[in-house]
Amino acid sequence: MLNENIKAIRKSRGLSQEELAIKLNVVRQTISKWEQGLSVPDADMLISISEVFETPVSTLLGENVVETKADDLRAISEKLEVINLQLAQGKAMRQKVVHWLFISLSAVIVVIFVALFVLNSPYLGWDYSHPETTVIGVAFHAFEWLFIRIALPALIGAIVGACLTRRNL
Repeated sequence: MLNENIKAIRKSRGLSQEELAIKLNVVRQTISKWEQGLSVPDADMLISISEVFETPVSTLLGENVVETKADDLRAISEKLEVINLQLAQGKAMRQKVVHWLFISLSAVIVVIFVALFVLNSPYLGWDYSHPETTVIGVAFHAFEWLFIRIALPALIGAIVGACLTRRNL
């Protein structure tokens, strides 16, 4: 029973006899003898085997271990399919959010352009003898100056970004 359990657990972990031998610091022939029932590992080696397999020693000694069957593989593949679907849905949702952010940025830029056009630089007619209006006028002028220089490239980038993300939705 020990020999069958060692072989079954080794195979279920995807290890070759050589890989298990390297982990246990023995030669491959030793693993082969254990699996054929020609010899048995000592107590210290059983503990080492159980640590490598992450399995209790009692499982190695007594309980039968069944190798992975096709049904188990099918269940694993179904779980992986579900995980892949969830990842794809998450990616699609992020892409949709980015798409709408580009559209929103474009709309905000256009609205500010329209507002600046309608206001027609009102700070030019303000009375700059009062400190409050001076500060507000200078701040408004600085905003307009900076906005006009940054807005066009940002608008173009936002429109291109919206078009590129839309194509993949």
